[in-house]
Amino acid sequence: MSTNIVVPELGESIVEATVIRWFKSEGDSVKIGEALLELETEKANFEVAAEKPGIIKTILKRDNDDVEVGEVLGVLEEADASSAVQAEVVKEEDQEKEEPSQPKEEVLEKITPVARRLAEEFDVDLSKVEATGTSGRITKEDVERYIQMEVEESEIEASSVETIHKAPAVIPPTLAVPRDVREERIKMSRRRRTIARRMLEATQTTAMLTTFNEVDMSAVMELRKRRKESFIERYGVNLGLNSFFVKASIGALKEFPPVNGEIDGDDMILKYYYDIGVAIGASEGLVVPVLKNADSMSFAEIEKRIKEFAVKAEENTLALEDIMGGTFTITNGGVFGSLMSTPILNPPQVGILGLHKIEQRPIVINGELEIRPMMYVALSYDHRIVDGREAVQFLVRLKELIQDPESLLLEG
Repeated sequence: MSTNIVVPELGESIVEATVIRWFKSEGDSVKIGEALLELETEKANFEVAAEKPGIIKTILKRDNDDVEVGEVLGVLEEADASSAVQAEVVKEEDQEKEEPSQPKEEVLEKITPVARRLAEEFDVDLSKVEATGTSGRITKEDVERYIQMEVEESEIEASSVETIHKAPAVIPPTLAVPRDVREERIKMSRRRRTIARRMLEATQTTAMLTTFNEVDMSAVMELRKRRKESFIERYGVNLGLNSFFVKASIGALKEFPPVNGEIDGDDMILKYYYDIGVAIGASEGLVVPVLKNADSMSFAEIEKRIKEFAVKAEENTLALEDIMGGTFTITNGGVFGSLMSTPILNPPQVGILGLHKIEQRPIVINGELEIRPMMYVALSYDHRIVDGREAVQFLVRLKELIQDPESLLLEG
């Protein structure tokens, strides 16, 4: 008896995906719960598992094919569990005889999707790659490091052979290289296409404006310096800037509810809960995991959660519940050196806070010129629901809270 392998429900509002790779080939036996293939969606990657034991009869959708929820990916010829397990044992024994150099299955299970694709592209033997990721996972950087080592060793060997066996080479005249040789066409990933589409929609469907202010970071930097060691000892994580701005944003949102709102037709939805999205620039593209009920989280809880998000984002292991929802977003271009920018809204949210690089700048304090660590902050907002006055006052309140960080214990 045959059964279809279909694209499962992928979560709220997600209807499409792209096939990244099959873990199995036609004729392979599978067990219940065994991963068959990996799908990429606009928000996260998913593994489709076998619901029954059997043998892969037909694969209908190949790598890089776009698919929809419910669409048939392949056909599984059902078998009882014992026969499927026995077939798998026989197959593994045959593979060990024929391909003794192949990496063990446990190695393949401890590799990030990005690293796996890179290893396949450059035909890397994963059993030789040193894993430095969380829980012993092989990351993209591990594979890149191995490839670089292989390239360097090859160059050294080639150089030695050339020195021994060849006369000095005559350098040919420089020739014009055809333009098409200097160009590369790469299909955008599902996530990159979604980012492009959502960014364009945000600029076309909202009345987006941006207002700016600058914040004196002296008090926060002094507090972080004073509490740094004790914070790490107690909580096992650094006291970063993120937690201060999450707390300050919540304090300002409580005073200006429309910035934490949403537009639904002719209605405004004002939200009195605070699910704060934190934008993370991962290798595969921008993702915005969400701190659910951030107003009830401590500084340490915020820092730990963001650190977990960053690791998951790079390893491409964020779950749907990590990225769904969100009432307001914070993005920090300062970590890349940005001095000032206008962040783009993350619909249906109507507000996004942009943080930037901290620089020592001269400012006037009580009539005296002083050098202070200053940061420009930007609030992009949907003018349909947020007035300019509210946007400016929001940033002023945020500035007051950051410049008096101890007040965040009460106001945040």
